[in-house]
Amino acid sequence: MKNTALTETHVALKAKIVPFAGYNMPVSYEGVTIEHETVRKGVGVFDVSHMGEFIISGPNALELIQKVTSNDASKLVDGKAQYSCLPNDKNGIVDDLIVYKIADEKYLLVVNASNIEKDWDWIKSHNTMNAEMYDASDEYSLLAIQGPKAAEAMQSLTEVNLSTMKFYTFEIANFAGVDDVIISATGYTGSGGFEIYCKNDTIQQVWDNVFKAGADFGIKPIGLAARDTLRLEMGYCLYGNDINDTTSPLEAGLGWITKFTKDFVNAPALKAQKESGVTRKLIAFELDERGIPRQDYEIVDDEGVAIGIVTSGTMSPSLGKGIGLGYVPVELAKVDSKINIKIRKKAVSATVVKLPFYKG
Repeated sequence: MKNTALTETHVALKAKIVPFAGYNMPVSYEGVTIEHETVRKGVGVFDVSHMGEFIISGPNALELIQKVTSNDASKLVDGKAQYSCLPNDKNGIVDDLIVYKIADEKYLLVVNASNIEKDWDWIKSHNTMNAEMYDASDEYSLLAIQGPKAAEAMQSLTEVNLSTMKFYTFEIANFAGVDDVIISATGYTGSGGFEIYCKNDTIQQVWDNVFKAGADFGIKPIGLAARDTLRLEMGYCLYGNDINDTTSPLEAGLGWITKFTKDFVNAPALKAQKESGVTRKLIAFELDERGIPRQDYEIVDDEGVAIGIVTSGTMSPSLGKGIGLGYVPVELAKVDSKINIKIRKKAVSATVVKLPFYKG
């Protein structure tokens, strides 16, 4: 297992450390519910330094990115980021990622930790135009500072006006006394905030200054368990759960990042799928009675026949009820449709709902 540059700090804070995507990562400090509420109402900090960072540069950088990603990266301007995915050639997804445009011939791709090697090999195999590729994953650390108080709590650490930064924009500036930090108005919690990219040898300084600046705002370290409940309340897909090599972006509700105005890997097949219509869809559901849905639980009809599978599920700390995502036949994907989740041999009634679960 690899460590992040902050692993010893998490151990000192008595975090519960678990193996995740090849890294020793903090799963919780005080408990999921407390940490979840801290982010929903105040400000919390996640160490997500296990994520991968690729720099694609040179005159053919955009051409390569356009070929391997589903979204239209030509729409990006300097300082703008874009959510996208890497389609495979079998109607599935290699990974989902964020594309940052740093300059005309320089882009940063941020990929999931568990897929770093797979993504690199996939992108490289399509680099027939000889764009420059550099894997900076082992050099960068990443903090997600999330919550409604994030901008106010962090403002003393930078001259960038955090309160006016629009969602999915970023600036490269001094932050917490460190130069050339990427300050990105992104995050996977639905409660606002920023993601901070810096080199490994400066992350401890950034971490220490972040906690000093946030002390009056009740800032706390947050583990991966709360990150999962927060993203699930927003209905954000998690790679390996809700999307994978066998799920199409159209089935997963990611048609909005699948742009057929350009050519990309597997575009003709995905376009044909869009025109003919998908046979299954990723839906969101709430349990109608007590229970906690979990990944891989069966979704069954009223006769107990399996019709789908739960891809993500939890007890929502904000709603106080069981929520989840899962794939079902398209005819059962409409909002207010009734389904059942098989929990310990019992079929528990559930209702298909519109995302997000948490309205804020």
